[in-house]
Amino acid sequence: MRLQYALAAILAIGEACADVEIIGWLYQFYISEKKDQVFAGLKKNQKITAENIPAATQLFTPHWIVRYLVENSLGRLWLLNRPGSRLAERMDYYIAPEEPETDFLKITRPEDIRICDPAAGSGHMLTYAFDLLYAIYEEEGYDPTEIPSLILTHNLTGVEIDDRAGALAAFALAMKAAARLGRRRFLRMEAKPDICVLQNVAFTPAEMQDVAAVVGKDLFTDELRETLGQFEQAKNFGSLIVPKLRDPAETLRVVAARDFGSDLLLKEVQDRIVAVLRMAEALSPKYHVVVANPPYAGAKGLNPALKSWLEDKYPTSKADLMTCFMDRATILTRKNSFWGMINLPSWLFLSSFYELRKYLLVKSTISSLLQLGRGIFGADFGAVAFVVRTSRSTDGEKGYFRRLFDKHVEVRNPDAIEARFLDKSDGVYWADPIDFTNIPGAPIAYWVSETVRGLFNAEPSLGDKLEAKQGVATADSGRFLRQWWEPDSTNCMLDASSQDQVEVSGSKWVSYNKGGEFRRWYGNQEFVVNWENSGEELYAFRPKSVIRNPDYYFRRSVSWSDVTSGGSAFRLYPKGFIFDSTGHSAFCTSAYSENQVLCFANTKIAQDLFNIINPTIHLHVGYFKSLPALKIPDEDARRIATKCVAFACSDWNAYETSWDFTTLPLLSEGHRCETLADSYATLRGHWQSMTDEVQALEEENNRIFIDAYGLQDELAPEVPIEEITLTCNPAYSIGGDKSDEDREKALLARTMAEFLSYAVGCMFGRYSLDAPGLILANQGERLEDYLARLAERGIPEPRFMPDADNVIPVLDGDWFADDITERFRLFLRVTFGEAHFRENLRYVEEALGKDIRKYFTKDFYADHVKRYKKRPIYWMFSSPRGRSTR
Repeated sequence: MRLQYALAAILAIGEACADVEIIGWLYQFYISEKKDQVFAGLKKNQKITAENIPAATQLFTPHWIVRYLVENSLGRLWLLNRPGSRLAERMDYYIAPEEPETDFLKITRPEDIRICDPAAGSGHMLTYAFDLLYAIYEEEGYDPTEIPSLILTHNLTGVEIDDRAGALAAFALAMKAAARLGRRRFLRMEAKPDICVLQNVAFTPAEMQDVAAVVGKDLFTDELRETLGQFEQAKNFGSLIVPKLRDPAETLRVVAARDFGSDLLLKEVQDRIVAVLRMAEALSPKYHVVVANPPYAGAKGLNPALKSWLEDKYPTSKADLMTCFMDRATILTRKNSFWGMINLPSWLFLSSFYELRKYLLVKSTISSLLQLGRGIFGADFGAVAFVVRTSRSTDGEKGYFRRLFDKHVEVRNPDAIEARFLDKSDGVYWADPIDFTNIPGAPIAYWVSETVRGLFNAEPSLGDKLEAKQGVATADSGRFLRQWWEPDSTNCMLDASSQDQVEVSGSKWVSYNKGGEFRRWYGNQEFVVNWENSGEELYAFRPKSVIRNPDYYFRRSVSWSDVTSGGSAFRLYPKGFIFDSTGHSAFCTSAYSENQVLCFANTKIAQDLFNIINPTIHLHVGYFKSLPALKIPDEDARRIATKCVAFACSDWNAYETSWDFTTLPLLSEGHRCETLADSYATLRGHWQSMTDEVQALEEENNRIFIDAYGLQDELAPEVPIEEITLTCNPAYSIGGDKSDEDREKALLARTMAEFLSYAVGCMFGRYSLDAPGLILANQGERLEDYLARLAERGIPEPRFMPDADNVIPVLDGDWFADDITERFRLFLRVTFGEAHFRENLRYVEEALGKDIRKYFTKDFYADHVKRYKKRPIYWMFSSPRGRSTR
């Protein structure tokens, strides 16, 4: 059925079929159903078997990427050997070197050039190489009727594991020749495309005697014996096989020439030996140019045989097939030759590819590299195309780098990416690749200036100055973690100084740092973890759970979230916390204080350095420790950090979801006025003042660091208002694409909703207008307990009495004198007086956009569930028809 679709597509595109590259698109479509099945199996932990590797890894390369790769490898090699050539005029994607090159691989004539695609697929790379070679031969004055045969005979080799793809590649090259020669000459041409489709070939120990008889004693060496055994899983290991035999071509010539007449047994053995030697010859290190779009497949999804083999043969690149092909390309080519690929950008930065990068940078030279962003292969994970010369760069030799995207998350079509490439002023960088080795982890950080790279040598690393640790992985958050308001408060210890203190208290729940949202200086303190009997249940859950670095639990720290999609943000955590594997923590010493850590880590400089060594969304401990420990004067660090932490702490504790919440800021002495409107205006002014001051402090912090390390030309100190991480700052907490006016309306509505939430808390006795903090917080506590606790604080009679039975009707009509709406009206009178009651009530309703009763019946509980992260304190019970709720 799929073949019928493919044939129908051929008929539909008509004249477009004159472009043989269309074959690749059709084949990708043809195998897409099988690919879907393979990827569905991966989700069920089914590994990619040898027969499914082609379907799982087949991706057709856009033509302009093919042109870039071929023109900057084959084209560049030819221009080095023929400086007067006009070939560059037809190479729209060619990148000329910044300085003339003198050390290059010498080519005497076009027939000498050997080009290979070790993952040929349907032959797209080879067909464009054919076109470019044709222009080279033509420029050299060869007879046009001989050129196609010369190219197929001398220049092009493709290696493939998929029989159908290999046949299509051969067909595509044949059609290229036919287009140049015409039908009659083409049919008379003897040359055939050199597409080597790898096959599994095995010899039993008993057959080795026959092998010796076929090849002769002189040729039956240990190298040959080992080579004959290398292709038993050729369909699985593919072009990654490196033949042990150094000169298979000569052995092939001798063996193929032998005549065994009527000895059918030896003839069959001879055929298999010849098959192996032809494959070995195709995979020999003889090529001047290698170009490929290799298979992409992480080691976790590979079949055990292939995974184990890669671990043995490709130890520095074993994490993915594509990086193994990078290793293979360096072996497949001659010294001073070129190889080019397109693959995923993970190898540019991730620590798992550090050894591969280091080898590549020290032994070879990145001639050019295009970081393409997302969209080349659809909604992918990004792509990178690059060309490498297999010799070390000379001193000061710079490679050409392009960044063809603005945001990592942006997905565009290949044509849009191509348009950016053709704009030669867009995202261009020249850099000496060897300089990347001066950065920890040797990331391919081409955009980094020499000044910024020098920072890594300016000071010792953070890892030399402090301890940074990864914490607990519970493996079951629902079982071991709670929001702090869920357990009985008498069974929680939120400020423990040590494990011993927890044990003496008998508490089950202790504070837990789980990372959290983008927030600087202070905050994200909302979880507790089951640490009863020193974490007995969590330890018993091993090996699923992982308990790391317990000696650092309960210590004061500077912490950050593992996931940093919104940027990195560092916060102070007081004593009392166990920390999670997503809440990494640094423990400071006198050599580098927490003030210095907070100030440096929250600068633009630090963010840029993080992006250099790890431009992903995960900021692991190792990356943090590799940063230089940049410093400013201690008095500046102390002043800035202390103030910023104080503001952020005040902001965090101003909301009832903080365990250190005392009272609603709207009702506090410094902000409360005669009317609710005036009180809000005063509070809003205070919030704006806080926001402005934190913004000024962060910009001053940036400026001090920038000036101290001479980065005035690299960075500006300004901090966008959206990055001032105070909840009272609507640009941060409301944000989005809203206008300032809409943000202000949303902030007012949110504040009035918080006012109503606090009022309900007072109705239930959770809070009191007469005393700070929690009053009743545990199941089973009653009105008598509330009154007793106020009495202990010297308050004989509260101004606002909680509900006696802890059940508050929520009704859509005035049916009960103590329903939630009437109780709120009483609360409003108590807090702001009778004189302005109507005015205040109108202000609340206008801010919410509806009357109080409608808000309580329609919106209040949804807001409550959202505010308390789907772990509500109050519960709503409804009659069957929903007419009355409590």
